[in-house]
Amino acid sequence: MNRIYPDRPVAAVGAVLTRRSDSGCEVLLVKRGTEPAEGKWSVPGGAIELGENARDAIKREIMEECGLEIRPVRVFDVFDSIVRDDRGRLRYQYVIIDFVAEAEGGEISPGSDVREVRWVPLTEAPTMDLTRGTLEIVQRLISNEASGGGDQIL
Repeated sequence: MNRIYPDRPVAAVGAVLTRRSDSGCEVLLVKRGTEPAEGKWSVPGGAIELGENARDAIKREIMEECGLEIRPVRVFDVFDSIVRDDRGRLRYQYVIIDFVAEAEGGEISPGSDVREVRWVPLTEAPTMDLTRGTLEIVQRLISNEASGGGDQIL
């Protein structure tokens, strides 16, 4: 199936990983190296492969994009990414299952399809060139921090 001008939505996964540091709560973000959203920052993730379940897909994607072993904890949210071209035709459509996940090992290192990967303080993240879905995630994380949610991610 083509990802560009598809005949049906593409199933995908993303991982919301946070950690505590001296600067407060940080979120793991990647700078996309390919379309859609090339050059924008987002939570790491990608398409589910044929025959792969969503939890295995997110583990594979985070290892490929970030060099980390993770444990998916639970579903954070489901997000629809629909991108049209300048003529109004459907260029991309993804249904993304975002998981709250915990890092269990490895060292962050950008994979071949991302330009950069790094832990970003929540206070800095909204100033970056984020995808729409990632901005929504960051805003929810900030709101959770402000309400005293602290160590328990949403």
